[in-house]
Amino acid sequence: MNQPAELPLTETTYFILLSLSPKPKHGYAIMKEVQAISDGRIILSTGTLYGALKRLLDQGWIVRLEESTPKGNVRDRKVYKLSEHGQRVLKDEVARLNKLLTAAGNRMVEEHA
Repeated sequence: MNQPAELPLTETTYFILLSLSPKPKHGYAIMKEVQAISDGRIILSTGTLYGALKRLLDQGWIVRLEESTPKGNVRDRKVYKLSEHGQRVLKDEVARLNKLLTAAGNRMVEEHA
């Protein structure tokens, strides 16, 4: 079976999409979630994050929602969520990574048998 043209994902893209898989988030929450789920290996700068979000929006993998903030705040926050296409891309990448891990595990078992 051929892998989709979008794959493999970069680590940054993978973790951004993964951070959005349970529910929509605003930029700062995405940054914190990526750091948490990568066990601190990936710390996104704002420039990296918003550059990646723009690219993901352009590709149709995520959509931007407007979230009203309480009175007194200067502006509404931009909230991002996975699109259906983005969900499919993430699912395909997880399947690809699982195949890699299975192949590695099988190989290591053979070497030690």
